[in-house]
Amino acid sequence: MRFSHSSDIWRDFPELAAGALFVEGIDAAADVAAAVDRYGATARSRLDGSTEGELPEIQAWRRAFSRMGLKPTQYRCASEALLRRFRKEGALPRLHPLVDLCNALSLATAIPVAVLDVARIAGSLQVRYATGSERYLTFGGETENPAEGEVVFADADGNAHARRWTNRQSGLSAVRDGTRAVLIVAEAMHDTARADVESLLTALSAEIATAWQPPAATAILGPSEPEFGF
Repeated sequence: MRFSHSSDIWRDFPELAAGALFVEGIDAAADVAAAVDRYGATARSRLDGSTEGELPEIQAWRRAFSRMGLKPTQYRCASEALLRRFRKEGALPRLHPLVDLCNALSLATAIPVAVLDVARIAGSLQVRYATGSERYLTFGGETENPAEGEVVFADADGNAHARRWTNRQSGLSAVRDGTRAVLIVAEAMHDTARADVESLLTALSAEIATAWQPPAATAILGPSEPEFGF
């Protein structure tokens, strides 16, 4: 299997930095509460006296959403949505240890982190512009068709595993109690994006190794190295 961004995405968003991680042997029994609390404390510190919209990581994604023709305060990147909820409610709901861990790291870094069940992905997965024929399964069980030109995570069977790039993941490949292998993707657009994505992957790899086992593979992607095989 391979994960990549299309050449059109790299052309239109040259500031993009992307990291990918693949790990097997995941289960729902791990205890990540201490790590989740630690990263939550980092997020609270960053939000002290400000809002998520003032963070450079979020501002960069808002600019990207505007370039995609989206209203950035109507369609928010995943990390902004998490930070907004965290600021208002003081915590996030616990869903699955791996999802909780990735959400906590996303809060601390303000970088969107996607977690996908590999067993639900058909063939390779690519971030690309939609043709309009892709199928997106909502968490409520409804099927949508992304508009032509929308940025999606699309697999070989035409399933869209995310809509509006980092805005909303699909229920099709959501992590479940029975999930055993996952692909994790972190993407950023701000000035120090590459270094920050590398740091996020390093931290995430260490946390996964502590809770489960070391990741099988990680990579930082770019125009010269656009694919991650796993």
